[in-house]
Order: sequence, then structure tokens, then C-alpha cells
Amino acid sequence: MTTTAPVYLDNAATTKLDPAVLEAMLPLMTEQFGNPSSIHSHGRMVRTAIEKARKTVASLLNTSPAEIFFTSGGTEADNTAIRSSIETFGLTHAITSPLEHHAVLHTLQHLEKAGAIRLSMVDIDAQGRVDLNHLEKLLREHRIAGGPSARSLVSLMHGNNEIGNLLPIERVGELCRAYDAVFHSDTVQTMGHFRHNLQTLPVDFIVGAGHKFHGPKGVGFLYVNADTKIHPFIYGGAQERNMRGGTENVYGIVGLAKALEIAYAEMDEHQQHISSLKRRMIGRLREGLPGVSFNGESADVDSSLYTVLNVSLPASELNDMLLFNLDIARISASGGSACSSGSNVGSHVLAALPGIDPDRGYVRFSFGKYNTPAEIDYAVDTLVGLYQKELTL
Repeated sequence: MTTTAPVYLDNAATTKLDPAVLEAMLPLMTEQFGNPSSIHSHGRMVRTAIEKARKTVASLLNTSPAEIFFTSGGTEADNTAIRSSIETFGLTHAITSPLEHHAVLHTLQHLEKAGAIRLSMVDIDAQGRVDLNHLEKLLREHRIAGGPSARSLVSLMHGNNEIGNLLPIERVGELCRAYDAVFHSDTVQTMGHFRHNLQTLPVDFIVGAGHKFHGPKGVGFLYVNADTKIHPFIYGGAQERNMRGGTENVYGIVGLAKALEIAYAEMDEHQQHISSLKRRMIGRLREGLPGVSFNGESADVDSSLYTVLNVSLPASELNDMLLFNLDIARISASGGSACSSGSNVGSHVLAALPGIDPDRGYVRFSFGKYNTPAEIDYAVDTLVGLYQKELTL
């Protein structure tokens, strides 16, 4: 199988902008240029566009527009939820896992180092699944030590961006409610790919980033449960109902709302298409590459993040140059989180999994609605060909 076009299989890092999203953004980038904080007609027109976008996002998530706050992306939204809830409620204890995105992990580690909180890591098993019994134990111990009013912050991601595991978010939320814990879930990878009903989901904060579901980069949002009042993270203006200072990224906000609207309208179709691509890659890799395996729960298509497949490859000298060789073949993939690309640190997620073999090669393929079966076949043929060549040398 050959292809003349580049094959993009790094959709967990970012996705291609949908042309319909660009079309929705263009008027705000050209003709409707007013500052939304201005009271004249130019400003009012733009303010209307922002509030319409807010209503769209809220409607899709089955919540109130008053609970949606636009940000610069998922990282800012995560930081706002974590830092503002700790400050607002005087929290001294937080619980997370070693598999979280650095937007969460580094923030909590910094706060622990600064003496603001005590940080507990919930146990995970060899597949990266959170031990809910241990989570409850940590919540209970803090309550016993601090008294009936002692509250914890729990921050656990819904869908892992590297190994595709899905958190049983409803069960975690119910557990947090039972111990009066504040629950924040980084939903960046599942937003636009799974439905979130915030009328029934027991969570205080979830987040989204436009570029993960074919929207623009540099824009995201934070959902704040109406019963969870927090102080702002960024001061400097009355924007976002005094919750986030700074002139709004208007065309980004409009693009995000349009992208999420499209994602919800086409979700069933896209899930079926993308899941079939993932199954195709798993099957062909198993047939063509003896010794291949898959990390986390990513090979369980029905129970994992259907956009992510984390592949474990046999020990080989080829592994050090694997991503480079794929790039030469015009295949874009990742060795882990895109936020660590270019570093020699490696994946903190894989390093945290018990039993991971450092001699094996690891590559994350992540799929989107624009990928095709032919691209999957080309990627598999290329990967298998590289290892077969290595074995014959």
C-alpha cells in the first residue's frame, strides 16, 4: 500500500480545522471586529456572538450558560479549577493520579512544593486503571484526620490522552459527593467525542479545548457547577462575568461552539468510523508484527477512548529512531503526550505503569474523522516493514 499524501495520525495532539468552523469564524475575523466590552453597536454585535456561542455549548452539555466560562484552552481551564477551588475553599488536600496531563500534575505538584496542599496519588493497576477502593480510602482518611468539615480536591481525567483509558466518571463523582470532595475532571480528550450530560453528572468542573474536536487552537472552556462558587484565576477585567480578565478570543469562541455543535450532530457516525479504523489497525498489527501488544486499555475499543491506540513494539535498536522513520515515511504519530514532544524525558504515563519494559518501543496513534482505511493500511505496512527490515539485517 502506498500513498502520496502525508498521513496524520496524531489527532490526540490536535485536529484539523473543519471548513465549516472556519466559515463561522471568518466574519468575526474581518467584519465584526468590535471589542465585546464596548457598549456601541460594533461591540454589542460581537458580544451577541459570544453569548450565542455560550448558549450553544451549554445546550449541548445540558447545562446553564451561566456555568460556562471561556478560556485560552484546556491548560488554563484546568489551572483555574484547581488553583481557584483550593484558594476559595481553603483546601489542604488533593488527590490525583500519576497518569494525569501535566496541566494537572505539574500544577498540583507545584502547589504541594509551595506548601499549599498535601498531595496524594491514587493507586493504579498495570493497565492504568484507577483503584476506586484506594481513592475512597484516601478520602476517608483525610476526613477522619481533619474532621467532618475537611474536604479534598479530586482531579482525575476522563480519558487518558496517551493510553486511552476511560475513568468511570460517574462512580468517581458519586464517591466525591459522599465525602463532600470537590471533583475536577480533565475532559479535554473526551469532549466532542462522548456526550456529557451535566444535569446528571456529579462533577464540579470539566473542561474542553477547541482544537481537540476540529475547532481552533488557543480557545477552551471551563464548566463550573452553579453550586461551586470560586474566585477568578486571572484578574484584570470584568470579562466572563468577572471570572476571567482579558479581552475574549471572539473568533476562537465562535469556532469552538461551531465545532462542538458539529461534533455532537455527527458523533455517532464519527464514533463508528473511527472505531472501525482503530479495530483495523489492531487486527493488522497483530497479524503482521509478532510480539506487538497494546498499553493501557487502548486495545479494548468498546471500553476505551476510541480515538487513541498506544502500541508496544518488540525490543529493537529501531525503537530509538521510530518516530523519525515514520516521519520520513510521511506518517505523523506520537511517542506520548504532544506537550512533551521534542524532549528526552519520555512518557510519564508509560513510566508510571507497573511492569512497563523500557527496552520496547512505544508509539501512540490517534485517529480522527478525516482518516481513511487506506491511511491505516499504509501506516501498518510501513511499521511492519521497518521491523521486518531490521530482522533481516
